Amino acid sequence: VDYFSGSRLVVETPKDPIYSSNGANVTLPCHYRYEPDLEAKRKIRVKWSKLRDDYTKEQDVLVAIGKTYMAFGDFRGRAHLLQAARRPASLLLSDVRLQDDGKYRCEVIDGLEDESDVVELRLRGIVFPYQPPHGQYRLNFHEAERVCQDQGAILATFHQLFQAWSEGLDWCNAGWLADGTVHYPIRLPRKPCGGIHLAPGIRSYGPRHRHLHRFDAFCFSSALRGEVFYLGRPGGMTLEEAKQSCQDAGAEIARVGHLYSAWKFQGLDRCDAGWLADGSVRYPIAKPRANCGPAEPGVRSFGFPSKGSFGVFCYKER
Repeated sequence: VDYFSGSRLVVETPKDPIYSSNGANVTLPCHYRYEPDLEAKRKIRVKWSKLRDDYTKEQDVLVAIGKTYMAFGDFRGRAHLLQAARRPASLLLSDVRLQDDGKYRCEVIDGLEDESDVVELRLRGIVFPYQPPHGQYRLNFHEAERVCQDQGAILATFHQLFQAWSEGLDWCNAGWLADGTVHYPIRLPRKPCGGIHLAPGIRSYGPRHRHLHRFDAFCFSSALRGEVFYLGRPGGMTLEEAKQSCQDAGAEIARVGHLYSAWKFQGLDRCDAGWLADGSVRYPIAKPRANCGPAEPGVRSFGFPSKGSFGVFCYKER
């Protein structure tokens, strides 16, 4: 093969995923070289793109020529080219967000030569099923997106749901995922959940109409930038009193995503039920014990009481 410059351009990224969490800074490594090597400086163009699961382009992230670069969309002010290397191509992403999870293409362009490779960014997080106060299977796709955002989360991807299933998630209600498909994870096959003769796995309804069809949602939340804490009062509080108590403590009433993240990543363990922002009452158990629900760790739910007095879980940013 004859190359335009007399050398072959090679672009390499890590084969293993790069892990990060919400609010952190992360570097997505990308290196290029020539075979045989070229010492002369060349006008190289580096382009980073975020990809869909099928490897088609979802959005532009950054384009750079030398030390001049431009970032796009939600990546403005957060995406930079790491200049420390002899041939800078690695992407430095600051203030990582939930929606940053996914595949990224590093493309290096030298005149007529154009080579690329793909690196995957995965956020450490937790998937939780969400059903709104008005009952099961009431959300179309767009409503599912909104309820997850309201809970400090986003709709989970299939990969995130699969990871949660491999870690023990078992849920018989079908829910929307970020790509508009509907699934549910089963660890223990049973008659109401696809039948006892099907192997454990992710049951799929496939793509559904995003406006007409209605299901629950699987939401994804990452590690917290702050802390969740419990406030109690003799006799408990109403929901409005609970919200005010959090404000008086310099915090806000916690969302469902906050509670799940604190349970998973901070080991939050409290056998007292507390209000959350959506009007539900829940409590997190990291160490199962008598009088605190089932024998497995988890976030227990009392549903959405129309009245009653409870404590409250608050969230405060660090």
